[in-house]
Amino acid sequence: MTSGKTAFLFPGQASQYVGMGKDLYDRYSQAREIYAQADEILGIPLAKVSFEGPEETLRKTQFTQPAVFVHSAVLLKIIQSDGFKPDLVAGHSLGEYSALVSAGVLSFEDALYAVGKRSQLMQEACDENPGTMAAMVGISEEDVFSVCSEASQSGIVQPANFNSRDQVAVSGEFKAVEKAVELAKQKGKKALMLKVGGAFHSPLMLSAKASLKPELDKLNFRPAVIPVVTNVTAKGTRDPEQIKELLVEQITMPVLWSKTLEFMINQGVKNFVEIGPGKVLQGLVKRTLEAVNISGVDKLSDLEIFLPTVSK
Repeated sequence: MTSGKTAFLFPGQASQYVGMGKDLYDRYSQAREIYAQADEILGIPLAKVSFEGPEETLRKTQFTQPAVFVHSAVLLKIIQSDGFKPDLVAGHSLGEYSALVSAGVLSFEDALYAVGKRSQLMQEACDENPGTMAAMVGISEEDVFSVCSEASQSGIVQPANFNSRDQVAVSGEFKAVEKAVELAKQKGKKALMLKVGGAFHSPLMLSAKASLKPELDKLNFRPAVIPVVTNVTAKGTRDPEQIKELLVEQITMPVLWSKTLEFMINQGVKNFVEIGPGKVLQGLVKRTLEAVNISGVDKLSDLEIFLPTVSK
């Protein structure tokens, strides 16, 4: 870790892999307790699917979202028990719920309940309004809006994730997303359809958005002890009511990830640590920022490297 502030980043859907968390489960009693709690609260065999798959089951939204969240929560519990706190936190889409646990806004139990409901509602929205997503690389924000505007003649399509300065995901109805990919390629950009379960962060998720609000209203949102940089605004907040409102908005709004990273840099962050499965967010930091320290904590071996660098 270098001098300067530290931010924890929490990954979202598509970071999952079969076997994630198994080494932590075998080593730490906290991990075993959290997975047992998750299985009980959700009423699904989350630990078994996370550790053993099959991959097609883990890829289903109702398993993926809780699995990624719980994996991050286990790592967070171990790191927090060592006494380290970051200066800022953010999570990519689903990862925002892990960030809220890190910031003390939601308890693990409340966040898990919310993630379980969110995944269920989003799966229902995917079934009711089938759609897809596509990734575009080497494309400007202006070109993305132009491509989506033209492709909208074929149906609903809009930018969904501004992941880095030149990497954007779009989301919407199949024909419209396919048209957007075709138009991006005509502009000489790299574009490809993604293997996802639905049109996340688009108007096709409106039914999930409407149903999520009353579920979140049941939960206890507390002021953040660490500023949370939200997906919808790319700005930091500690306000629990604003955070709750933005979680609802996030369902149909784009994730402003590159602006989130730029906000953190402007706040003096020099160390970015991804907490959770995979290395997706580490890659996006590399594509967006220069002269920063990037690391990730996913496996037991990562923890063994990370913890000595932050131990007091």
